[in-house]
This record gives sequence, structure tokens and C-alpha cells, in this order.
Amino acid sequence: KAARKSAPATGGVKKPHRFRPGTVALREIRRYQKSTDLLLRKAPFQRLVREVAQDFKTDLRFQSSSVMALQEACEAYLVGLFEDTNLCAIHAKRVTIMPKYIQLARRVRGERN
Repeated sequence: KAARKSAPATGGVKKPHRFRPGTVALREIRRYQKSTDLLLRKAPFQRLVREVAQDFKTDLRFQSSSVMALQEACEAYLVGLFEDTNLCAIHAKRVTIMPKYIQLARRVRGERN
């Protein structure tokens, strides 16, 4: 019998360490749950506020503190909505949130379109 050929040596090149799928995601979830800082960038949010305000009245001016207050309120609302949405997904024995879970969470909260 002929001897089996072994795979050629790679010259000791080591693969970079990779975490298992989901490990880094869970680490990021814990990190963001601990943090209290704003997660949306300030400039894009400010542009959005000004764009929406244009529909109601032109030539509006905003104090920087009022834009910050709006951003705090928006992020607090979204965090709560995503918490409720995640509970809906878990109740359906799923780990991925879907638009229908957001709609259900808003419906249960009594929010309108």
C-alpha cells in the first residue's frame, strides 16, 4: 500500500481567533443596556427634526437644548417599544423581531398609527 500524503504544512500561520456566532451580539446587547448615552447621531437627528418641523411651520428655530430633549424622548420611546417588541417575539417562541411584533406592541399599548 502507498503511504497517505499528508496535507502540506502551512508554515505555522495561525488563524485569527473568532468568537462563535451570537457571542459578540450578546456582548453588544449587554454593553448598550448598561450605557445611558444617546445612540443616534446628533446631526442626522437634528436634520430630521428640522425636516419634520418644516411641514408644520417654515422658518422655525430650535434651541440646542430642545433638540436634545426631543432626542432623549425619542430614544426612550424606541427603547421601550423594542423591549415590548422583543417580549412579543419571545412569546411567539422566536428570537428575531419582525414588523408584525412592533405593530402588536403598539396595538397593545393603545397607540394609533
